[in-house]
Amino acid sequence: MNRDSSSVSEFNSDLKLKGFKAYEVDSKASGHSYSRKDFYKISLTSGKYIFHYADRSFETDEPILFFANPRIPYSCEIITPTPDGYACLFTEDFLKLSDRSESLLRSPLFKIGGTPILNLNEEQKDNIGAIFQKMIADQDSNYAFKDELIRNYIGLIVHETLKMQPSENLPKHSNAAERITSVFLELLERQFPIESANHPLELKTAQDFAKNLSVHINYLNSSVKEVTGKPTTTHIAERIISEAKALLQHTDWNIAEIAYALGFEYPTYFNNFFKKKTGHIPKLIRTAHL
Repeated sequence: MNRDSSSVSEFNSDLKLKGFKAYEVDSKASGHSYSRKDFYKISLTSGKYIFHYADRSFETDEPILFFANPRIPYSCEIITPTPDGYACLFTEDFLKLSDRSESLLRSPLFKIGGTPILNLNEEQKDNIGAIFQKMIADQDSNYAFKDELIRNYIGLIVHETLKMQPSENLPKHSNAAERITSVFLELLERQFPIESANHPLELKTAQDFAKNLSVHINYLNSSVKEVTGKPTTTHIAERIISEAKALLQHTDWNIAEIAYALGFEYPTYFNNFFKKKTGHIPKLIRTAHL
């Protein structure tokens, strides 16, 4: 399936409007850059690919199913395009209209540290491919309950996959603490640089990160401290201060705009935080640079 720039725009608009989109994989696609995406994704491909997912990288040249979580950065390098394949993108809100969605989103396939990629034999590939074909056909139908039908298809793919034997050739960190710390640091860094004062930080506290990583805050804190020697809050504070200095020195945003962009409700909160961490007020950094 070929999509030019105008059709890509229509594709994204349709996806945002409906919360779901199934399609055939474009054999001429060039891959995906390393970033967070806006949607959950399940893809069935059979070409040769290199995936970079959270803190792991792996290469495959056989039929695979890939499960992407919007909270986890990933990229895909296409070595040999797939001759045939399918994918579906969906929002959490779309799936959560179903009472059964929570168990699907919390399955090992979508969780950090789980198994986001599985090798398939030809029979498994054909079976999953048939479900994707039904998705594509039904999403364009006039059936009144097609959204619920599509949710059932997503659930069927997840459950069929969970019954399969996960790939055993994925690289692993030496321990869980290193893995979760690596992903935490990746998610922290991916919030920067801040490009607009109208889009403040979404993850500002250790509790925010723990919630997004689906782990208890005590486990996150102990893991990060064990691996790096510094508390989670220290990493967050240091990165915010570093970004604050860059914004003060390289933008014309006023202090209130910078404070808001960095997640502070009031400029005084930002001033107090900055002075506590650096010994200086933000205004001094800006005037010194000038």
